[in-house]
Amino acid sequence: MSILMNDSTRVIVQGITGRIGSAQTHWMLEYGTRVVGGVTPGKGGTTVEGVPVFDSVLEAVKETGANASVFFVPAAFVLDAFLETIDAGVKLIVIVPEHIPVKDVLKMRSYAVEKGVFALGPTTPGILVPGMGKMGIMPASLFAPGRVGIISRSGTLSYEFAGILSESNVGQSTVVGMGADPVVLRNLADILELFENDKDTDAVIVVGEVGGEQEEKAAGFIARKMSKPVAAYIAGRYSPQGKKMGHAGAIVRGSAGTHAGKHEALRAAGVEVLESPIDVAKWAKKHKLK
Repeated sequence: MSILMNDSTRVIVQGITGRIGSAQTHWMLEYGTRVVGGVTPGKGGTTVEGVPVFDSVLEAVKETGANASVFFVPAAFVLDAFLETIDAGVKLIVIVPEHIPVKDVLKMRSYAVEKGVFALGPTTPGILVPGMGKMGIMPASLFAPGRVGIISRSGTLSYEFAGILSESNVGQSTVVGMGADPVVLRNLADILELFENDKDTDAVIVVGEVGGEQEEKAAGFIARKMSKPVAAYIAGRYSPQGKKMGHAGAIVRGSAGTHAGKHEALRAAGVEVLESPIDVAKWAKKHKLK
């Protein structure tokens, strides 16, 4: 049915009393997510959307049995909150905020791997399992249950691809935003492996962009390990070298991270590279996906 989230996922929202945290809690609950608590230091004992608020993650976990957390915490406080969340025993963490210092992300990544925690972000729209629940900010109306996985570095493009598939009566098993920063908490290959091992996913779409080496490194994994069809779209064909294009990770430096280089690596791995998002409908039809 899905990767990362399932029927036993019990979510806490960190930064739940803030403007964004409270609004997104409303939408997550409305979509059916099991949001069991929230954390804002100093606001313990209050409620948001009927959800109890706690002063610490440890208290929230003890009282609610939470095993997942989504962050709407100001960037300056994310590192400390992240370490606290792992120490409280939470095993799935989604970091929505942007502008987190790279040095903080490196510490977070190392600690998560050491403790066996699967973390996504920063700068991610989160995870959505159509018809079941979501952690993050994805607009649920564009998604439909099915058997195609989506991994994206871009939030808005993940919505576009899901919308095109849904209009073509092709549903999605899980949609994962891996994060748009130069350094992220999990690599593309890590998420591809989860989809490869998921019996309810028949094919995977990678929505990438120029900058970084995620797609090139993932191409090696695809060539060695993926048995399921993989399609990819790389945004930023006309991005000028050395200029930031929307995301901190979408910067082309020299010959690294170019649109052409990513296409070449992916094609060599047997990936069908899409020239336009609309082409995903033809790809799905060719592979008889649902």
